[in-house]
Amino acid sequence: MIRGATSHLAWLSNATSAVKSSWRKQCVQLLSTKSQIKYLEESTFPLENGLEQNSLYGKSLQVPYTTVENYIWDSFSQWTNKTAVVCGVTGRNYTYGTLRDHCAALAIRLQQKCKLDFGNTLAICLPNVPEFPLICFGAIEAGLVITTINPIYTAEEISRQLVDSDSKILFGTVSNYSVLKEATKLAQRNIPIVCLKTSTDENLPEGAIDFAELANPSGVHFSSLQRHSRDPDDVVFMPYSSGTTGLPKGVELTHTNIVSNSEMLAVKAGQSSVVLPTTDSFQDVLPCVLPMFHIYGLTVTMISKLAKGTKLVTLPAFRPDTFLNALTERKGTVLHAVPPIIMFLSNHDMVKPQHMETVRNIFSGAAPMGALDAEKLIAKAPKIVFAQGYGLTETSPVVLIGALGSNNYASVGSPPPRTQAKIVDLNDPTNTALGPNQSGELLVRGPQVMKGYHNNKQATDDIFTEGGWLRTGDIAHYDDNAEFYITDRLKELIKVKGFQVAPAELEEILRDHPAVADAAVVGQPHPVSGEVPRAFIVPKQNAKITDEELKQFVAGKVAVYKKLEGGVTFIKEIPKNPSGKILRRVLKEEYCS
Repeated sequence: MIRGATSHLAWLSNATSAVKSSWRKQCVQLLSTKSQIKYLEESTFPLENGLEQNSLYGKSLQVPYTTVENYIWDSFSQWTNKTAVVCGVTGRNYTYGTLRDHCAALAIRLQQKCKLDFGNTLAICLPNVPEFPLICFGAIEAGLVITTINPIYTAEEISRQLVDSDSKILFGTVSNYSVLKEATKLAQRNIPIVCLKTSTDENLPEGAIDFAELANPSGVHFSSLQRHSRDPDDVVFMPYSSGTTGLPKGVELTHTNIVSNSEMLAVKAGQSSVVLPTTDSFQDVLPCVLPMFHIYGLTVTMISKLAKGTKLVTLPAFRPDTFLNALTERKGTVLHAVPPIIMFLSNHDMVKPQHMETVRNIFSGAAPMGALDAEKLIAKAPKIVFAQGYGLTETSPVVLIGALGSNNYASVGSPPPRTQAKIVDLNDPTNTALGPNQSGELLVRGPQVMKGYHNNKQATDDIFTEGGWLRTGDIAHYDDNAEFYITDRLKELIKVKGFQVAPAELEEILRDHPAVADAAVVGQPHPVSGEVPRAFIVPKQNAKITDEELKQFVAGKVAVYKKLEGGVTFIKEIPKNPSGKILRRVLKEEYCS
C-alpha cells in the first residue's frame, strides 16, 4: 500500500503543462512499484460446506488494502484527459484531471473553511449530478464519513437521518434548500447547508454556502491538506438500509468493504468482465440512472467504474426521453438497472432496437426478476449480454454475480472470489449448510460485509450469526452448477394454512399477462387460512381486464393455496423504493389493515 502517495495527485491548476507532465510521470513511476502495495489477506474462515465460488470466476483475487481515495486515484494518470462524468441533461462535465483538482480543493476547504474534523459525518442529499462523486471523494480525502440521503425525502425523514448519523454538514441543491433548512430545524441542530446550482439561472439562498466556491481549485495550496493516519478498516460510508422491514438503520461500511467489492465487480465472469479496460482509443460509457445515494448506484455504478476509467453519464431522475438519449447520443455501452427499467426497455413501444445498438452488457439487481422479462429484452436486442446480480446495503452491496454469456436468466449468479454463501434451514438453530436444490435462508460472509449498524448493537447482533455469517433475510437455493436463485424475502412470504407462498412467483405470472403493466402481491389476513394472496395490478394503457379474468389466469398456473383468494385491486402505480423494490408494507397498510 502507498498510503498518501495518491493523495498528492491534485496537481496545481495554475501549474505549467511541463510541470504537470513531470508531476504525472513521477506519480506513475511511484504507483508502478507494486511491491509497496499491501493486499488484503485471504480469509481464514473454513468453507463449512457453503459455496465460495465456482469455475465461472478466478480462484484468487488480490484486493488492495487501502483507502477509497487511494484506490480511486491509483490509475487516474492513465486517463487524465478523458471524461470522468458528464450530466446527461446539461452536458456539464469533469475530466479525470479536473475532477481530481476539484476533489482536493474541496477537501482542503472542508477542513479549513468549514472546520470539519477527522471522522465527522458529511450528509449528501443530491440526485445524480456530476458533482456527486466530487463531493464523495473530496469528503473522504478530508477524513470524513459520508451518509447519503434520498433527495425526495420529506424534511422529517431527512432530519431523522441527520440526527442518527450526527451529520455536521449537509450538501444539497438550491431547488431543495427550503426542505433541507426545515430538516435542520426539525433536527434542532445548527447544520451548515452547502448548495449546488444545477442551472445558471439559480440564485444562492440566503444563509447557504456556495458549493462552487468550496470546490474551486483556484488559490488553493494543496500542501495545506491535513493528512490523517487512517486504517482501511475505518468507516467511510454510512448509507441507510432500505426500510422495507422497519425503520432505516445506518450501515457502517469501511474502506475495505468498498474497495474489495469494487474489485470483485471487475473480475471476469463467464465470457467477459463488466467493463473493458480504458485505453487511448476506448472508454466504456455508463448511463447512471440508478440513484447514487443508494448503495447499488454508489458502489456498482460510481466507485467501481471510476476506478477503472469509465465515463459516467449522470441522470438526475428516470425520464424516458433523457434515458434513451443517454443510450443513443452518449453511446452507452454498459447499463446497471433494476427490473422496472428492464421491463421498460422490453415492453415500451417507444423503445426501439436502435436505442440499444451500442449497449454491450445489461445487469439487473436490487429485486428479483423473472426469466420471462429477461427473454423479452433479449428478443428486442439480441446482441445484448444480460445477467442478474444480488446484494444488500449491508454487503456493499454485491455478493452474487451472474455469468456473462449465460442464458440462465432466472439465476442471480454465484459468489465472486473471496465471498462465501450458504443456505440454511429456517428452523435449524445450528445454521448447518444445506445442499443443492434445497430452499432456505441465504447467509453470506466476505470482506464486503458491513462492520455493523450505527449505534444499534441489538440489530447488529440479530443480523450476524456465529462465524461472521450475515443473515440476508432472503429465501434462496442453488442448483448443481452453484448458481443461486432468490425466491423471496423471508418476512414477505405469505403463509396460507402453513404453506409458504412467494409473492415474486405470482408477480412474474401476472406480469406475463398481455394486459398487465406491473404487479405486486401481498398477504391479506384471512380468518381461516391466516393469510391469502392479494394482487395489486397496474393495467397497460387502454387495456380492458377484469379481476376475475386475472384470478383465473393465475389459478391455471399455480397450486390451489397460491390462488388469489384475497382478490385483485387495480391501482395507478406500484409503490417502490428508489432501487426498485416493491414496498409491500405500504400496500398492506393502505389496503389490508
